Amino acid sequence: MKKIIGLVIAVITTFFIVGCGAKKMKPYEDTEVKYLDGGWVSVWADEFNGDKLDQTKWSYETGGDGWGNNELQYYTYDNTKVSDGTLKIFGRKEQKNNNQYTSSRIVTSNKFNFKYGRVVASAKLPVGKGTWPAIWMMPQESTYGHWPKSGEIDIMEYVGYEGNKVHASIHTEVYNHKNNTHQTGSLKIDNLTDDFHKYELIWEPGFISISVDDTNIKTFRYNPILDQAYDSNQAFPFDQDFFLILNLAIGGDWGGLQGVDDKIFPAIFEVDYIRVYQKDYNYLDKSNPETPYNVQESRLKKNSIIWVAPYDDIGVEYYNVYVDGEFYKKANLPQITLKKLDKGKKYNIKIEAVDFTGKVSRMSEGFEHTFK
Repeated sequence: MKKIIGLVIAVITTFFIVGCGAKKMKPYEDTEVKYLDGGWVSVWADEFNGDKLDQTKWSYETGGDGWGNNELQYYTYDNTKVSDGTLKIFGRKEQKNNNQYTSSRIVTSNKFNFKYGRVVASAKLPVGKGTWPAIWMMPQESTYGHWPKSGEIDIMEYVGYEGNKVHASIHTEVYNHKNNTHQTGSLKIDNLTDDFHKYELIWEPGFISISVDDTNIKTFRYNPILDQAYDSNQAFPFDQDFFLILNLAIGGDWGGLQGVDDKIFPAIFEVDYIRVYQKDYNYLDKSNPETPYNVQESRLKKNSIIWVAPYDDIGVEYYNVYVDGEFYKKANLPQITLKKLDKGKKYNIKIEAVDFTGKVSRMSEGFEHTFK
């Protein structure tokens, strides 16, 4: 009887540990909205409730060299103000060195960066021709090379001469505005300069979706079939840490396309809050990923292997690639270019998927590839 009771207690204890072992992720305290539907938990925020910019969260970037877009402003430390629960970035008509305008640009670089998540910001945009405000992101490290090779994510861009339209874009080595190939979306919204509107990014492996006021502007997806002429990072390098940027540019290749109206100054880009969330993977994830399938050789890139991303209840984080049964390399997206193998030799390639909690799928069927 004691053995039976002990066995029952052991079973109940095991069930309790398994069922309750995953504790809920603790939210970032300094935010007014700690959770969003879908298991999103706050990991960082600035509510701009103080009386000055919090420089434990932000750094200023300064200068007036055009910033790669022939912009006209000089960025200073002096063109921001935090009051009445909002951040104001001012664009002013004033001389600074060789520049006729001043403004500010603030970044979270080296203070807060993240990979994958959800950004929610509320902002009211400046009035007038020549203004070019943005909420955007750049990589913390240039892992794949200098711009645009390591990527850029534009959550919100606005040029004042359009008046009622916002834009969302990504820039990569393959898709960027310098080559006139960048991927972008636009949406007309009333009262952009009179009211606060919500700008939102959802970023997951191979997936970026950007919206305003809960209406989608554009969704960007990595597709190994459509992009099989390239390494995955050339088309979609968004598998590294990025940081946040808030700025108000004046003029430039896009913002100044119809000139600058000097009667609008001072122009004000006002931000009520900006918040970052990530999924509580350990609490939400219940199952292993399904098996990667349709492993094949790219028709357009030598020694490139592609496959179809399998389903997982929360999402696949990366893939383990095996060559002749030995671990070869990790791939963050469903593509890999094989290197440093013996030319003319045939190799057996298998793939397994790994989710955000470390759960592993079954190995894919083997694919025979002759290294070229």
